[in-house]
Amino acid sequence: MRRLLLAAASSAALLLAGCEVGPTYHRPSVETPAAWTEHQATAAELARTQAEMRSWWASFGDPVLDRLVDQVVAGNLDIQIASQRLLAARDLRDQIAGGLYPQIDAVTAAGIQRYSTTLEFPPLPGVSSSSRFWEFGFTASWELDVFGRIRRSIEAQQAAVEAGVEQRRGVLVAALAELATDYVSLRAAQRQLQIADDNIRAAQEALGLTNRLYSQGVGTTLQVAQAQSELESEQATRPPLTSRIAQLAHAIGVLAGTLPGAYEAMLSQPAPLPAVPPLPVALPSTVIANRPDIREAERQYAQATARIGVAVAQLYPDFTIPLSFTPQASMVHELFTASSLVWSALLQASIPVYHGGGLQAQIREARADADAARLSYQNTVLHAFGEVEDRLVAYKNDAVRAETLHRAAHDDAVALDRARKLYAAGLSGFLDVLTAERSAYAGENAAALGELARLQDAIGLFVAMGAGWQGVNLNDNPLPIDEQRQHAEAARHRTR
Repeated sequence: MRRLLLAAASSAALLLAGCEVGPTYHRPSVETPAAWTEHQATAAELARTQAEMRSWWASFGDPVLDRLVDQVVAGNLDIQIASQRLLAARDLRDQIAGGLYPQIDAVTAAGIQRYSTTLEFPPLPGVSSSSRFWEFGFTASWELDVFGRIRRSIEAQQAAVEAGVEQRRGVLVAALAELATDYVSLRAAQRQLQIADDNIRAAQEALGLTNRLYSQGVGTTLQVAQAQSELESEQATRPPLTSRIAQLAHAIGVLAGTLPGAYEAMLSQPAPLPAVPPLPVALPSTVIANRPDIREAERQYAQATARIGVAVAQLYPDFTIPLSFTPQASMVHELFTASSLVWSALLQASIPVYHGGGLQAQIREARADADAARLSYQNTVLHAFGEVEDRLVAYKNDAVRAETLHRAAHDDAVALDRARKLYAAGLSGFLDVLTAERSAYAGENAAALGELARLQDAIGLFVAMGAGWQGVNLNDNPLPIDEQRQHAEAARHRTR
């Protein structure tokens, strides 16, 4: 037996010196422009943006937003789900890697065997038709990965693990972007609510003035009705805004992994809109290096390439060394004698001969999947570039639009003040006041929404460049396992 084991080990060493079949992975290259068409970034802009990539939300200068980011990173359930899936992918990789090593199992058995009495042999006359037996030992099997099927499988799963890392980063980036968008939208809605309250007060004053003029015989019932209608119209703008504020606060609470109302009280206190940061811009090559979706697509291509090797290895012989050592005897004390020893040591080879073209079809399928993954990577890069270009042009044009809207809102406020003074002096009709009030409200509201658009453009630019995950350490926290309790449960089941 010793000689056979040595021979098997020598054969295994020779066979393991084989090679991995299938293509060797090379990172795909894509055409990368030197600069963006919508904005030629300066060295100062690139340096500033690079410094802001790790915690871009800090550039908005809002401490409440900073605190909410910390709470979302710690409590967001989508991030935690992605973490558990990453742990599962790593465990699957380790499970596949276990195939490189011998698989050894201990065996034991005891019982009674009965033979048929209708056959001539056994039993013979005077020989019992049943016998006791005892058995113990081990069995082992070692698959020799000569052509790299297992190693390619490990390579593929390792790429899947790395894709899972990028997927989790993508979930983090998306969660922070959603948080920032909800937060600035909430502050914009609060600003709109303040504008609505200001207009309600103005409409109440206008109604009071109209009633006074009417009581003095100067005004008319038509003007009173118009003023009353204007007040009620302004009052009707409040409920949708208060609903919007509450809904955004609920969304932020869910993002942080808490009950929807957890942050409603804190966020119900009005605060100014965060400051719009200077234009963030990075080179196209930096976008490729930082965007999680691009990095994930590249790892998926590596995974698909490794699977080609797994499929090709199916065409080659499969070598296995099965071993067994199982003494058998009818009496317990005889199990430890040489005569009861039963063992085997083999070198087995399974050679594919004919599978109806199925193995070749698996290879073609794997190659097609790899080509699709390569094209998906290129498509992801192109869409990323397009998103950055779109955000750049939106940031630039929304800045011009917001400035124009602010000037228009100022002009509307001046016009409203003059219309009220002329009406109070009896030099113009109430219709001029109504028109000026509606224009002033719409102008203030549009200016607030214009500022919100600029903030959303800045958030979108940071996200389009793949910023935000670089400065966040996400821990791999497996669910707690009480091993002592598990052992106790197993012992209780054994005693049943």
